Amino acid sequence: MDKIAVLVPCYNESATIKKVIQDFKSALPDAVIYVYDNNSSDGTAEIAEKAGAVVRHEYAQGKGNVIRRMFREIDAEVYIMADGDDTYPASAAPAMIEPVLDRLSSTYFTENKRPFHNFGNSLVRSTINTLFGTNIKDIMTGYRAFSYQFVKTFPVLSKGFEIETEMSIHAADKNLLMENVIVDYKDRPEGSVSKLNTYSDGFKVLGTILNLFSTYKPLRFFGIIAAILAALSVGFAIPVFTEYFATGLVRRFPTLIVCGFVLIVAINSLFTGVVLEKIAFKNRQDFEMELHKVIR
Repeated sequence: MDKIAVLVPCYNESATIKKVIQDFKSALPDAVIYVYDNNSSDGTAEIAEKAGAVVRHEYAQGKGNVIRRMFREIDAEVYIMADGDDTYPASAAPAMIEPVLDRLSSTYFTENKRPFHNFGNSLVRSTINTLFGTNIKDIMTGYRAFSYQFVKTFPVLSKGFEIETEMSIHAADKNLLMENVIVDYKDRPEGSVSKLNTYSDGFKVLGTILNLFSTYKPLRFFGIIAAILAALSVGFAIPVFTEYFATGLVRRFPTLIVCGFVLIVAINSLFTGVVLEKIAFKNRQDFEMELHKVIR
């Protein structure tokens, strides 16, 4: 088992990968630096190997696929994960190791030159903090530190850039310690191109949040649906009953029937949430038992 492992997922980062490796070698001389190449076509893997990194390959495209392989293959007491685009300072890594900390980028919104990335990051952060009761400052960061226990108990399901969202929500749901440490974010140097698509990846991230919210907080999720349906049912039924009490007649039977069915669906949704909440609670209990098995 390595004492410190630096994990660098890469896809076409030939312009910056050598500097990233050199910086982490300087900041963490005892660390083993792993570069996982994800089908680069610009010689990233060869440059990384010459710079002294341990180079491995993941052929299934997508950052989530790369991180899944990393977490499976590498054993270390502490993990540092950083992008290969030289946007995060390696000098901050020692402060992230003890205790293992998550990262807050204090200059992200001034250095990042893509305005919709800023808006998307803010939207995702506020949504997760509201739904899951967290106080995470930067959800989309690729600069993170992990414990061995987290890496070996985190089920990686995402295939792309939504992986950062999945990691944050998993840690929040399982009551794992998350802290923020302030570092300086640098915009990409000239010649380095972002692989994140603002719109398509943004919608994937929002879809991931919705999916994980229904999985981890089913009573709240289905309770909201039940409340909306019940409100619609009652709202449309009020005129029907008002007319009935005034005239003794029901002229809008189709409306009344639909309202009845919608109310039944609302009740079913509520009880679905109750049942799934019990299952989610049992899953948390099982996770705690699994966590004990990997504590060292």
